[in-house]
Parts: sequence; C-alpha cells; structure tokens
Amino acid sequence: MAKIALVDDDRNILTSVSMTLEAEGFDVETYNDGQSALDAFNRRLPDLGVFDIKMPRMDGMDLLQRLRQKSKMPVIFLTSKDDEIDELMGLRMGADDYVKKPFSQRLLVERIRSILRRQEALSSDAAGTPEESAVMVRGNLTMDPLRHAVTWKGLDVSLTVTEFLLLQALASRPGFVKSRDQLMDVAYDEQVYVDDRTIDSHIKRLRKKMRSVDDEFSAIETLYGIGYRYNEE
Repeated sequence: MAKIALVDDDRNILTSVSMTLEAEGFDVETYNDGQSALDAFNRRLPDLGVFDIKMPRMDGMDLLQRLRQKSKMPVIFLTSKDDEIDELMGLRMGADDYVKKPFSQRLLVERIRSILRRQEALSSDAAGTPEESAVMVRGNLTMDPLRHAVTWKGLDVSLTVTEFLLLQALASRPGFVKSRDQLMDVAYDEQVYVDDRTIDSHIKRLRKKMRSVDDEFSAIETLYGIGYRYNEE
C-alpha cells in the first residue's frame, strides 16, 4: 500500500481527496501547512507527495526546495487555474507533475498511479537484469537504474523520477532525435495528457542539474520544432 502525503491548507480538499485516495487503496497522511509536513518527512518519507503551492507557515515551493536537499521523493503540485508561473517554477524546482485547481479527483488519482508505476518499472527493470548490464555508460554519463543513480564525469547528479526517465530515453540512443510526443510516452502513461511545455520544463531542469556539476554540459541538444537529441561526449 503506497503512502501518500497530502499537503493543503484547504480542509475541504484534505477531507475529500484523502477519502478518494483511501478508497483507491492508498495510505494517506494529511497536513495543513508545509512546516508540519516537513517535520513528519524528517521522521519518515511517504512514497509520494501532493502539495498545494500557496499555504501558510511554509508554502509548497519552500517545502519542495527543502525536500529536494535530501530526497528524490516524487511530488505533484496543486496549482491555481491561471498560475502558469507557479507551474513552470514548480517543475524547474524538481516537481514531477502538476494538476490545476479545480481538478478532477480521478485525474489526480491517475497522475499518482502513473508516477508510482514509473518508479516501480525503473526498479523492476533494473532488478530483472544483472547489475553490470543494468548500468548504462554514455561517454561522461553513467546511469544506474538499480540505485536510481546518475553521475557525470564521476560527479553525482540528483534527478527526479521523471528527469531520470527522460535522460535515460535520450541517452539510450545517442544521435537519434526524440520528439516531445515520444518523450511524453516515456514519462507519462497514455491516459495522462500533458502539453509540450511540461516536457520542455523538465528538460530545462535536467540541463540545469547537469550544469551544476559541469558548466560546459551540452549533451542534450534542442532541435526546434522537432524535439531533443543526446550527443555523446
């Protein structure tokens, strides 16, 4: 039973969404502000977090920033209907996905299941092969799905589940172009719709993380109007 942390200052949302998630078989913990959630996470991390962005004491952005200092735990943001800046900022800070308010609870459940399935697939794929063959090396890049570990020139790079899957898809075939639609299929289930901007934001965040260990990182190339390509260095 996956443990989900629901963090929102709207008690109606906490009550209704937690009831829906529990009916779907999830173990749900609720918090009405970021600080209380962070205190609980310091004791034990859930499998996935659903964070509202605008909350008292500590908002969702601050909570994510603190969380990313020590954990790759998947996070879905709940954002206001017209708050595109919050959506983009959240993805760039390391959120795995976002859902706009007011939202369909069925959509939220599908987004949660999608991310958890991706995590499980990463683990099972790696566990089903010898450890040596599970590790992918592409020039300066090393990816180990079994440990969800990435290094560039021997330096560790911390990636979210979505970022890991996108980099893995690009680096698995250096020189070949992946369209945004193809990358969406890699990162999301077919029943979950995301737009091009979401993929672009994940790629931008991925590049930023790689450049945090190497200012000259340029292995991910943008082909405008087409997609992205990994060039082995």
